Amino acid sequence: MNNKVYITALGKFLPGAPIANDEMEDYLGRIGGKPSKAKKRVLDQNGIKSRHYAIDKQQNSLYSNAEMAAFAIKDSMRHVDFDQNQMDFLAVATAQADLILPGFASMVHAELGTPPCELANLFGICVTGMTAIKSAYLQVKTGEKQYAVACASEFPSRVFKSSRYEAQAKFRDGDSIPFDTDFLRFMLSDGAGAAVLQDHPSPHGLSLQIEWIDIKSHASQYEPCMYSGANKTQTGEMDTTWLDYPTFQEAADAGALNVKQDIRLVQNMPKLGVDGFFRLIDEGKIAPNELDWIVCHYSSDFFRAEIFKLLNMGGLNIPEDKWFTNLYTKGNTGSASIYIMLEEMLNEGKLKMGQKICCIVPESGRFMMAYMMLTVVGPTGNKNSNPEVPEIRVPEAPHIATTGTETQEWLVRQLVRVWIDFESKLNQVPIIHKLNAGKFTLEDYKILMENIRQQVVEGSQWIARAASNVSIDLIDIRSMFIAHASDEHRDYQMLEKNYVSVGGNLKDIISGEKNVGSEALSAYMFQRASRENPFDLLGGMFIVEGLGNRMAKHWGTLIRDQLGLRDDQVSFLLYHSVSDINHFDRLEKSIQSDILTMQVAEKVVKTAKVTARLYLLQLEELGNI
Repeated sequence: MNNKVYITALGKFLPGAPIANDEMEDYLGRIGGKPSKAKKRVLDQNGIKSRHYAIDKQQNSLYSNAEMAAFAIKDSMRHVDFDQNQMDFLAVATAQADLILPGFASMVHAELGTPPCELANLFGICVTGMTAIKSAYLQVKTGEKQYAVACASEFPSRVFKSSRYEAQAKFRDGDSIPFDTDFLRFMLSDGAGAAVLQDHPSPHGLSLQIEWIDIKSHASQYEPCMYSGANKTQTGEMDTTWLDYPTFQEAADAGALNVKQDIRLVQNMPKLGVDGFFRLIDEGKIAPNELDWIVCHYSSDFFRAEIFKLLNMGGLNIPEDKWFTNLYTKGNTGSASIYIMLEEMLNEGKLKMGQKICCIVPESGRFMMAYMMLTVVGPTGNKNSNPEVPEIRVPEAPHIATTGTETQEWLVRQLVRVWIDFESKLNQVPIIHKLNAGKFTLEDYKILMENIRQQVVEGSQWIARAASNVSIDLIDIRSMFIAHASDEHRDYQMLEKNYVSVGGNLKDIISGEKNVGSEALSAYMFQRASRENPFDLLGGMFIVEGLGNRMAKHWGTLIRDQLGLRDDQVSFLLYHSVSDINHFDRLEKSIQSDILTMQVAEKVVKTAKVTARLYLLQLEELGNI
């Protein structure tokens, strides 16, 4: 339980353009053709000026709730240093899923189309978004998962559209709908947010280190306040649930399916929130004078004033400029609101290293309170530095010189893009992640050498085959391939010496089999090399030699230092950092030659992309033979 946990990226999805107050009923509709009597009163109190809806003015849904959640997750993935396919835990929260069954997280996972992973389905109101974060937090903190994602998405507008109330109004002889129902139509809006949690900070910018998360339910002390699925009796007790009506239609006509707020109870929210804040101060978890920000999900501006009054009564005067909300411009998105607030703060430059953030999320469902303490950290995991988390280098492509032709310049730009994407994903492959995190073992090193040995042995063979398929009239290019194959063909012997020097058995590395990824990479390279004039293999050489040029010395140094080895025990990696510079000179000459047409350049880029993906696969599949 000693792992530190960081929110390394945040994303959001807010459907459509912002909708002003005077447009709301153009989307939600007017019940019985009449404007709402409650609208002005509610909006005057909540202070919201604009929000987003995932329905159009004909009250058609433009997205599913699962789609919005997936969009938010993909938005968060723009900021991470690993591929979304490596996500190994997904916790998703909502108040109302698209389907009753199966779980909402399953539907979101399907929308993402990512490989199998563990899911957590979280159903509730506002605090459930924080519960999703805590679920992901605990998975990473225990070391159970490495790439966890928490998400919350809400789509209440489709529940509030006027067509849902028409039958109910007629059922009551034309009476308008009750205030407790109409109230929420002008309080809630649509949106989704997502957070990525890892055991190391982002190598590219600021992250939020989670210090602790505290969640408490007060349901045993209060009646339901915000609810759906039943009506309350005149004495305030819950009546027949929607599942116990003779038919679903009768439940709908009776208003049992409406989302309602018991106004007489909601006043308890500020006092519960402030009481929990004081409790955490007494427990030593919060030092008010050290807080730089309070990010509070209050659903209405009315509650903001009440919170300040209660804090002052308790002797606390926290300046208003330390309180952050985007309620007034983004609306009340329920469980997604904490994500959407933090996303704006992190991605729009409002935060600085070392700042302390206290997040507060109240829920009026049957009264819950959630608090989270965050510290803003840099790429090293601290406001200054942290030797426990080695810094991952910012991806930088190996340099390729050109003579300035348009085709060469285009090719180099594309190869740089391929490389940066490749190196970002490379750092999150489990064995490389362990190396960067300072957790590499001698057994890891042996497994890595066993894998590389098979690749090195066959590397010189596919290069030689490529040379044999180059036309004689292109003797310079053919000679380049032959020279390259000659350089490579004995490198495996150096690797074998390194393996034996750290206690490995020579027979084991010689008899080792290629893993699933190595088989795919080898087959692809031989297939490309067997074609006439296989110049596209320059893309494959760019990736393979780029690893030596850019990563070999870095990896070799980390392995040597973490395992306490000598230089001669990591000589293969240290050697390639020098030898592959010469190989890059040959690559540059090929690119600068007359063989490079735009058609060839496009093929080079594609082969680079495929080689990069298959190289990642062979490292991901270590041990899977």
